[in-house]
Amino acid sequence: MTPETLLHHLDHGTLWPAAELASMPEEVASAYQTALKVRTLRQARGEVPKGFKIGFTNRSIWERYQVFEPIWGTVWNTTLSFANEASECHVDISNVCQPRLEPELVFGMRCTPPANLTLQSLYESIDWMASGFEVVQSHADNWKFKVADTVTDSGLHAKLVVGQQVKLSDVAQNGNELHTLLSGMSLELLQAGKSIEKGAASNVLDSPLMALHHFLTALRNCPGAPDVQAGDVITTGTWTDAWPLVKGQHWESRYDLPLTGLKLQVI
Repeated sequence: MTPETLLHHLDHGTLWPAAELASMPEEVASAYQTALKVRTLRQARGEVPKGFKIGFTNRSIWERYQVFEPIWGTVWNTTLSFANEASECHVDISNVCQPRLEPELVFGMRCTPPANLTLQSLYESIDWMASGFEVVQSHADNWKFKVADTVTDSGLHAKLVVGQQVKLSDVAQNGNELHTLLSGMSLELLQAGKSIEKGAASNVLDSPLMALHHFLTALRNCPGAPDVQAGDVITTGTWTDAWPLVKGQHWESRYDLPLTGLKLQVI
């Protein structure tokens, strides 16, 4: 499947034809090169990269999806939005293929992290953190895929909504404190006021900060991939399973302090 065809499916929310699956890259490294070509096409038509998503950091769902390693993809100005002051937001799932919802922690980057990646150097590179909802999608029928397919499919990214921002310096004084804080946090995911699932930040490669560390190493080992820039948002992976979305639903995430959860309407 060509990058142009992949972009067409992204734009129109259509499933990949079964007959074309044979042309998909088998190797993850090749899949990233295809995804980078799709990224180039999106930039050429005026879309602006705003950061990255990290996927499959939650080890508790690896067996369910038969994906056993994290992946990453690009977040765009056309896919990124921010909740209002009341932490309310909406998301339009028109032209999103088989959408699902993931509650996540999002980092806002202060600068490009240095080559020496430690918890402390990462802490010093982050400006803020926030709760987030990522809408993920799969163009493979019934969410049946290989890990390389998910990479080719732009990391399964469709939309990202970011909640109220919390300055890192207000909650932790160094990288070890931040890791300890995050690794002990939990959330509750509700739909129409009913509790659906409880999740823990420790599901995400032990903490979102460790997920960020893993991602930066992988990103910098990918030929042709751009580095993280100041102002980028990076969403670090779901604390729960990914839940199917239907228009008209109302979702809510409730986090431990200091994060404020989100209220989301699906339209």
